[in-house]
Amino acid sequence: MDGSSVVLAPSVQELEKQGITKVPKQYLQPNQDSILVSNTTSLPQLPVIDLSKLLCEDAIELENLDHACKDWGFFQLINHGVNPLLVENIKIGVQKFFNLPIEEKKKFWQTTEEMQGFGQVYVALEEEKLRWGDMFFIKTFPLHTRHPHLIPCIPQPFRDNLESYSLEVNKLCVTLIEFMSKALKIKPNELLDIFEEGSQAMRMNYYPPCPQPDQVIGLNPHSDAGTLTILLQVNEMEGLQIKKDGIWIPIRPLSDAFVVNVGDILEVQTNGIYRSIEHRATVNSEKERISVAAFHAPHMGGYIGPTPSLVTPQSPALFKTMPTADFLNGYIASRIKGKSYLDVVRIKNEIHE
Repeated sequence: MDGSSVVLAPSVQELEKQGITKVPKQYLQPNQDSILVSNTTSLPQLPVIDLSKLLCEDAIELENLDHACKDWGFFQLINHGVNPLLVENIKIGVQKFFNLPIEEKKKFWQTTEEMQGFGQVYVALEEEKLRWGDMFFIKTFPLHTRHPHLIPCIPQPFRDNLESYSLEVNKLCVTLIEFMSKALKIKPNELLDIFEEGSQAMRMNYYPPCPQPDQVIGLNPHSDAGTLTILLQVNEMEGLQIKKDGIWIPIRPLSDAFVVNVGDILEVQTNGIYRSIEHRATVNSEKERISVAAFHAPHMGGYIGPTPSLVTPQSPALFKTMPTADFLNGYIASRIKGKSYLDVVRIKNEIHE
């Protein structure tokens, strides 16, 4: 990342503490689709998948999972098996972390060369609009990708809880991919082989209340790059919205559930059968929203492309095969606008005379 062309964003939480009544110009994004979705009761609700039923080989629940990944690219996962006490401790730890004095948080501040740390994740260009949110981004696996000064500085007991949580969520991700492979009727290892020794990163999000919530965005519309994202909504505030059939649908967080979504890489691997979906984070004027996203992707040394058994004469390959590292680096360089990056790796259909 070229340090001369970037600027580190200030903390929005500190800005909000000043009791501002008007949002600074650099955060104003009035031309987005309306964040206020009227008559939400008539909108379809996100599918709910019960992992305990999948583990009991419930064929209908496996069909439900398949349908959720094909039609929605998102679902809420209940009975997920991650220790409830650990989840509770993560929620407490994240809230305490964001409530640390700004002097303490500065130990974790991003630099212009490093995405990991506290800040806006994708460091903003000088003229680029800023998002109404603070984020703390860390790589957790493989171990050599960790920033040496970030995780060791996280206060206890949050640091140890985060270690345990990242391991549990990683195992859950593998379990879900195994069930997806079953639903797709492919061999268990076809998706998992390139996922072995895969990468995991965590992003903790803090979206403060905003005096002009309809003029800002917490996180711009985008699809995730990786295989699967597993999101914990810490304080169960609405704000996550997904775009289905051209309509923004607010997600009502279920207590004790994770929100799971398909990433671009899984769409490529399943040859377009499972779809990554555009989503965004909106904010409100009443209360902060806090969440923890765990991103999972294949190991950087491999290649990604459509799984061979899902490519047939009837369903030719829709995407190129390319090194995972090239895919992920290209995604970051593209500045992440909607789902546009997948078009870069899509095979263009040539019309034969």
